[in-house]
Amino acid sequence: MNIEQKIQQAALAAVKELWGQEVPAAMVQLQKTRPEFEGNLTLVVFPLLKVSHAKPEQTAESLGQWLQEHCETVERYNVVKGFLNMVVAPVAWVELLRQMDAEPHYGHRQATDDSGLVMIEYSSPNTNKPLHLGHVRNNLLGWSLAQIMAANGYRVVKTNIVNDRGIHICKSMLAWLRWGNGETPETSGKKGDHLIGDYYVAFDKHYREEVKQLAAQYMADGMEAEKAEEKAKQEAPLIKEAHDMLVRWEQGDPEVRALWEKMNSWVYTGFDETYRALGVGFDKIYYESQTYLRGKAKVEEGLQKGLFFRKDDGSVWADLTDAGLDQKLLLRSDGTSVYMTQDIGTAEMRYQDYPIDKMIYVVGNEQNYHFQVLSLLLDRLGFSWGKDLVHFSYGMVELPNGKMKSREGTVVDADDLIAAMIADARRVADEAGKNADLSEEEQQEIARKVGMGALKYFILKVDARKNMLFNPEESIDFNGNTGPFIQYTYARIQSILRKNQELRTEKGESASADLCPAGNSSLFLDEPSGRSTSGRLQGKKAERTLHSSLNDKEVELIQKLSEYGAAVEQAGSDYSPSGIANYCYELTKTFNQFYHDYSILGEADSQKRELRLVLARNVAKTLRNGMSLLGIEMPERM
Repeated sequence: MNIEQKIQQAALAAVKELWGQEVPAAMVQLQKTRPEFEGNLTLVVFPLLKVSHAKPEQTAESLGQWLQEHCETVERYNVVKGFLNMVVAPVAWVELLRQMDAEPHYGHRQATDDSGLVMIEYSSPNTNKPLHLGHVRNNLLGWSLAQIMAANGYRVVKTNIVNDRGIHICKSMLAWLRWGNGETPETSGKKGDHLIGDYYVAFDKHYREEVKQLAAQYMADGMEAEKAEEKAKQEAPLIKEAHDMLVRWEQGDPEVRALWEKMNSWVYTGFDETYRALGVGFDKIYYESQTYLRGKAKVEEGLQKGLFFRKDDGSVWADLTDAGLDQKLLLRSDGTSVYMTQDIGTAEMRYQDYPIDKMIYVVGNEQNYHFQVLSLLLDRLGFSWGKDLVHFSYGMVELPNGKMKSREGTVVDADDLIAAMIADARRVADEAGKNADLSEEEQQEIARKVGMGALKYFILKVDARKNMLFNPEESIDFNGNTGPFIQYTYARIQSILRKNQELRTEKGESASADLCPAGNSSLFLDEPSGRSTSGRLQGKKAERTLHSSLNDKEVELIQKLSEYGAAVEQAGSDYSPSGIANYCYELTKTFNQFYHDYSILGEADSQKRELRLVLARNVAKTLRNGMSLLGIEMPERM
C-alpha cells in the first residue's frame, strides 16, 4: 500500500468515526500540494461537507487532527479554507523508497493469462518505396504505445499490414522490366526498398513525358487543354501496360507473380533493416494480397444478410445515414475491392488468429472518417471489438524548409534521417571532446543511442494529435526538454555509482560488481559488522537517523519517483507516449535541482550519503524504465 492509499484508508476511517458514516473512496481524493503551501499531499474536503454538516475549515481541521493522532503517515497538517494540506512523515518516505528500490520495474504491471489482449497496428507501408519521415512517427508511436500498454498489464500483439498489391506495385515492376537490365540490390549496392523506389520514380518520370506528348497531340487536334490532359493520362501506353499487368496479377499469371514476389522480397529486406535501426518490430505481419479476397467474401456475406445493398451498376454499398454518416462504397461495379474492403478482410483474419479484446490502429488523422466507418461496419458484421476500436490518430510531421531533402526534394527518407541523426550525435560529442578515451566502436555505439534517443524523444514528447515540426538541431541539444539531456543525466548517475564503487574498493570496503541492484531484499537490513555497504539503507537505528535528516529536495525526489506508476497508468488510459516523455523530463529536472544543491559522494554523513546513493540509483532505474517505454536506450557513459 502506497502513501496515498494509506492516507485515503485512514481518512475513510476518520469520516466513519467522526461523523458516523461510511463514504466511497471516490469522495476522498488526494492531490499534490501546491508549491506555495506547506505539505506534500492535499485532501479537498468539500465532498465531505454533506456528512460533516460543518464548514469547510472546521471539517478539514477535524480530519487533520484525527489523521495526525491516528495515522503514522501524517506528521503534521495545515488548513487553507477547504483544503487539508498534509506533511508526510519522513518514516513513510523512507519506507516508500524501500519499496521502490526493491522492485526492478516499480510502477509497471505484469500481464497474466487473464489479462486483456490488445492488438496494435502500425507502420502499414507500401512496397513501392522506402519508409519516410511520416512512417518514422507512425512506427515510434506504435512501438511506444505497445510498450505502455504492456506496462499497464495487458497482453499485447504488435501487428503490421503491408500494402503489397495494386497499381502502384505494378508501376515499379514495369519500370524495372523496361529499364532495369536485371539490376538487383546486390549489383547496385542499394537497399531493396530504395531500388524499387527508384523504379517507381522512373515510371512516373516516363509516364509524365508520355502524357505531355499525348496531351500536346490532342490539343493540336483541337481538344481543350484540360480534357486533353485527362485523356492523355488514361491513354498513355505506360499506364495501360501497368493496368494490364495488374489484371494479370489478379488472374494469377505465373510470370507476373514471380516478378512480384522477387521485387517485394527485396523491399522487405530493406524494410527490416530500417525497422532494426528504429528499434521496432512486430509479432505478426499481414499482407493485403492475403486479406482483400477475405474482405470481398465478408462484404458478400453482409450483402446476403441485408447489412449492405447493391446499386444498379452492381456496386455494393453500406448505408450509414442512420449513424449520421453517408453511404460508403465497399465493392466497385467491376467487383474489385477498396481499402475499406481490405480492412474488413484483415480484421476477420486477425479475429480468427487472436482473441482480441481491443484493437488500436495507429494511422494519420487524414483517415479519421475512414475509421469511423470501419468501426460501424465491423460492429454490424459481428466483431465484438469493432464498435470500441481505437483510432490512434496523429498529425503530420515536417522538417524545417531546406533541411534533409530527399532525392526527389519532397519526402524525407527514413534511412537518411537515421544516419544524419547518428552522425550529428557523433559530431557534437567529438566537438565537445567527449568519450575520447573510449574505443571507436564504443564511441559510435554511444552516438547511435544518443542520435536515436534524440530523434525518438523529440517526436514522442509532442502530443500525437498535433502536427509537429521536427528540428534535428534542437533535438540533439544536451540542455532542455530533449532525449540527450535525459540520457546525460542517467549517464551522470551511473558515473556517480561507479565512482562510489571505486572509492569503496580503494578503502577495502565491501563492494560488488553490481552496485546493490534493485530487488535485493537485504538492501535495508543491518549488517552484522555495522559497516554500511554501497548504496544501502540499513536497519531501524539508521532509519530513525534518516527520518530526522530528510531535506525538502530529497522528499521532493522520492515523491516524484513515486508518481511514475500513475504516469504509466495515465499514459495507457490516454494512449499518450508524450505523458511518459514529460514525466521523464520532470524527474530529470528534479534530480538535477537536487544534485545542484546537495553532494552525493562528497556528503560527510555516511547515512545521508547512503540515502542519496539509493535515491540516485532509483532515479536512474526509473529513467531507464520510462525511456524504454519510448524505445530509447540509455548509454552508461556519455
